[in-house]
Amino acid sequence: MKKTPFCFQVGHLLPYSMSDSNTTNFTNFSTFILLGIPGLEAAHVWISIPFCTMYAIAVLGNFTILFIVKREPSLHGPMYYFLCMLAVTDLVLSTSILPKMLSIFWFISREIDFSACLTQMYFIHCFSAIESGIFVAMAFDRYVAICNPLRHSTILKNTMVVKIGLAMMVRGIMLILPHPILARWWPYCRTNIIPHTYCEYMAVLNPACADIRISSYYGLFVALSVIGLDVFFIVVSYIQILRAIFRLPTKDTRLKTFGTCSSHLCVILAFYIPGLFSFLTHRFGHNVPQRFHILTANMYILVPPMLNPIIYGVRTKQIRNRLLQIFTHKGT
Repeated sequence: MKKTPFCFQVGHLLPYSMSDSNTTNFTNFSTFILLGIPGLEAAHVWISIPFCTMYAIAVLGNFTILFIVKREPSLHGPMYYFLCMLAVTDLVLSTSILPKMLSIFWFISREIDFSACLTQMYFIHCFSAIESGIFVAMAFDRYVAICNPLRHSTILKNTMVVKIGLAMMVRGIMLILPHPILARWWPYCRTNIIPHTYCEYMAVLNPACADIRISSYYGLFVALSVIGLDVFFIVVSYIQILRAIFRLPTKDTRLKTFGTCSSHLCVILAFYIPGLFSFLTHRFGHNVPQRFHILTANMYILVPPMLNPIIYGVRTKQIRNRLLQIFTHKGT
């Protein structure tokens, strides 16, 4: 009499039938094994150097932004409050992957607890959605400042800024919450090896021995709704901004006004272009080498938090001047 193998689901015991040729004994995985970047194991230590450098710059830069905005009363306005929200989000996002990645690269510590894996996955996707929402809020701030300058202070009061920030946070939390719930529900019985440096959503679901189309479709829905809607609102805002700029009387005025948006446009491109590239290669680039998928996924998480404070520090006059004052004061 044939024995039906069992596949253990977290919190549940479910029968799992298989073909005779693939019959094997299954156990529940309390831990996953993160391989890092398969095929580049010998170069892990060298790869860690630019990643660690990017993280160090991100931490230093974003804490500097928070410090300057807190200390400088003239920067206590909607644009800089949103910039502080962006800095905190970037710090959480980059910190959610780098410590474990370095433990893989430096100490070959590849095990990660199942719950810790789901927590990491949730933080990565939740704060990516929050960051995208903050870019929409910053685009709205630029729209009001340029198209309705006289009403800017009345529309974007501190209470309104707080409400917008909370709305972006709640949206990210609620949209991504089904990810770990669904991931915990699926039975895992194929392998506990994840060929990645962190617990990316689809990489975690691949070992599941069940039909995961619900999770896959929901992940696609979240990605398209968050990125699609946010990009749509940003584009609409900038169409209105450009129309207002082109109505200005002189070229110098137009350039000066557009210059107030340049930092925001740069950080938007730094966030969405790598993210879109990573998403498209993961979903449709089946012929793209796996190591390239993983490298682009890591760049998507680490590059924007590094670039955002640099862009705002260099291109925003108030922040740049305050930073120069600090260094000059210390020099004297």
